[in-house]
Amino acid sequence: MAEVHIIGQILKAVDFDEPHLFCTWTLQSGSTWRLIQGEIHGQTHVSSNRLESCSDFAAPLDIHLSCVAVQGWPTLLVEVHAVNVLQQSWPVGYGFAHIPATPGAHRVEINTWKVAPNGWWQSIRERFGGGGASLSKTDLLFSGVERYKLQTRSSGKVIADLHLIFRKFEENGVEFH
Repeated sequence: MAEVHIIGQILKAVDFDEPHLFCTWTLQSGSTWRLIQGEIHGQTHVSSNRLESCSDFAAPLDIHLSCVAVQGWPTLLVEVHAVNVLQQSWPVGYGFAHIPATPGAHRVEINTWKVAPNGWWQSIRERFGGGGASLSKTDLLFSGVERYKLQTRSSGKVIADLHLIFRKFEENGVEFH
């Protein structure tokens, strides 16, 4: 079986309006993939940097996968949440990026979006730290089947540094140049 080792970190979130953020992440893959070692989901700590409009996370990723086919190539899903002084949290960004299909070092920028407020009351509530609308089904992140029905707006982006090691792909008929 071919193997992919993903080593890296969720580095930071940039260009979000909210000051105190944390990020949850999940690695999604198809049925031909199997986890050998590591965690396929996690959460960062709460971080804030008002001067630079970013939140530094440096949350480590160390995932070892095997596959019998490249269908269902892994995708990194992220949800960015804001936290207020009452320790309440709400989502302020959803996004995903496919794991690069070449070995080596990669910087991945994941553009995020959020559900647009539905009316003036939700706009005021979101603006003053009471939270915004959230998704009830997170599979809408990567499945475009029902996502077109949502009214969304652009949010910030999450930056991840990934180092990929591929093993036994040539033995299974996959070549990289």
